[in-house]
Amino acid sequence: MSFRSQEDLSCPVCQDIFKDPVVLSCSHSFCRDCLQSWWRGKPIQECPVCKRRSSRSEPPRNLALKNLCETFLLEREQRAGSESVCSLHSEKLKLFCLDHQQPVCLVCRDSKTHNNHRFRPIHEFAQDHKKELQKCLRPLQEKLKLFERVKGNFDETAKHIKVQAQHTEREIKEQFKNLHQFLEEEEEARITALREEEEQKSRMMKEKMEALSREIAALSHTVRATEDELRAEDVSSLKNYKVTVERVQQRPLLDDPQLDSGALIDVAEYLGNLTFNIWNTMKEKVSYSPVILDPNTAHPEFILSEDLTSVSHGERQKLPENPERIDYHRSVRGWEGFNSGIHSWDVEVGDNTAWFVGMATESVQKKGRTKSGFWQIEFFSGKYSTRLLGYPPGVLRVKKKLQRIRVHLDWNRGKLSFFDPDANTHIHTFTHTFTDRLFPCIGTLNELPLKMSQGKILVTREWISER
Repeated sequence: MSFRSQEDLSCPVCQDIFKDPVVLSCSHSFCRDCLQSWWRGKPIQECPVCKRRSSRSEPPRNLALKNLCETFLLEREQRAGSESVCSLHSEKLKLFCLDHQQPVCLVCRDSKTHNNHRFRPIHEFAQDHKKELQKCLRPLQEKLKLFERVKGNFDETAKHIKVQAQHTEREIKEQFKNLHQFLEEEEEARITALREEEEQKSRMMKEKMEALSREIAALSHTVRATEDELRAEDVSSLKNYKVTVERVQQRPLLDDPQLDSGALIDVAEYLGNLTFNIWNTMKEKVSYSPVILDPNTAHPEFILSEDLTSVSHGERQKLPENPERIDYHRSVRGWEGFNSGIHSWDVEVGDNTAWFVGMATESVQKKGRTKSGFWQIEFFSGKYSTRLLGYPPGVLRVKKKLQRIRVHLDWNRGKLSFFDPDANTHIHTFTHTFTDRLFPCIGTLNELPLKMSQGKILVTREWISER
């Protein structure tokens, strides 16, 4: 059926093919539901098109129109199921009209509609279009793959964040648990010492008081007896005079009793600078490393210690592809970088058979195979060597096997030096005009760890007099 036929088979209200059509006395037809919806709430039932009043509230069905509509819908479904056939001539679509940009059959080509138009075989034209479409599609496909990979990495990052948070929380609680235990032990020790001193000095005072009470009782007895003699008659007093005098003279007059020095609790010893003294004692319990390793920069094959001061090589872990992580180069950076001043720290290499120790710039290339921004010394295959900015390794002559490496950075003077602190000898010095922030950087291919040496904590006191 033609386009005009489709229009004739459409309801004036819903503009769609009639569904259960009814006809009014004015000969206009409508879908039953559309007409009822149109009339709902209106005082007069009139034709939606010509406004003529309808004499019947239930118009009769238009069976002829219903059959036509069903036939039309059936044909349309069949045409939709066979897209390669011309809807006008039922011929195969073999050509493509370049002017109308649509597939046509051989009959269409010879019709007036396509007079003097340009045509190409539909298969040939379709192949050209598919190639062009494929060319346009390829960047989108690649972008989709990239987005899917990035999304997957985002998912892994979100999971890793939760794991990191849980692990870090456990470590924080463990560290504070140890500190709490230390403080509780310190508190208990100081309170125990205080109570022991209280008991000792209380016992001493009790003994002194008991001795003094005995002395007071004896002296009181002598005084009372002598006073009685003084109150007696003269004859009686004279008879007992000699005995009474001897009794008084024999009673020794002791020195006046006094408190010994230090009899009281030494409060100042316990409370004076209490927090400082506790902190001073605590320095034996705590550790400090001049370099803390950043786990977010560690190669996936690296295993870091809980205190982030040592690294060893192990099985590859599934970690997020975050920008800080150096995947192609087996290394881990220090958490804190330097862009001025003088800095020094030791790295314990021990019997590790494959390692490097050095510095990396903040702008070091993190992806790809090109190394840049590295200054390092390394030990591999039994040989010591230097590496600089991706150049071939330089030979290092070392007299004895290195157990520790001291790294000394003078950023302002542009010097990075390495020493053997055990033999007190210089190993190598790089000179460069540094412009970027530099980070300590180490790496290993061995299960034996590389460890940052921990320094001793010293507490000093200074007295500053005010003018």
